[in-house]
Amino acid sequence: MPAESETTERGLPETLKGLIGLWVLLFALWLIVNASLALPVVMTGAVISLAIAAIFSRRYGLWQQTALTPGAAYHFLAFASVFFIELVKANVNMLRYVYSPRIDIHPGIVRIPMRLKSPIGRLALTNAIALTPGSLVMDIRDDSLFVHWLDVKTTDPEQAAAMIAGPFEKHLGAAFG
Repeated sequence: MPAESETTERGLPETLKGLIGLWVLLFALWLIVNASLALPVVMTGAVISLAIAAIFSRRYGLWQQTALTPGAAYHFLAFASVFFIELVKANVNMLRYVYSPRIDIHPGIVRIPMRLKSPIGRLALTNAIALTPGSLVMDIRDDSLFVHWLDVKTTDPEQAAAMIAGPFEKHLGAAFG
């Protein structure tokens, strides 16, 4: 992790760069969730987002390594789109399990190799897997995730990774490294 005195190419300290990136992300999420551009809503969101960004960018080194570029923003939006599609598919699949007269599932724990190196990318991947119905990240060891999968289709780590984490890893790797 770079020292606090180190600067980026533009001369910004790494902690300030992380603070700005996290603030922009949190503030954008605030505006989307509130769906309002009324001055009190915008000001409240700006202050709350700044406070949360200040706490997390100073305490944890996660946000100091993230570059806010147009390409990263594109891939983050692509990840959000893929996550939404996978979420809908998983929910429909869960409905099929719930409403079928005979539940034919094969639950188990599979090991998935993780190619992401950045802590924030790994965090986003594990959260995406955990939030998708039918799968839950149980443990992280070195470069492997151990996922409880409601209906195990394969025990081969590479095939399981392609089925569970594959849709997310490409965009997360491009967005966060």
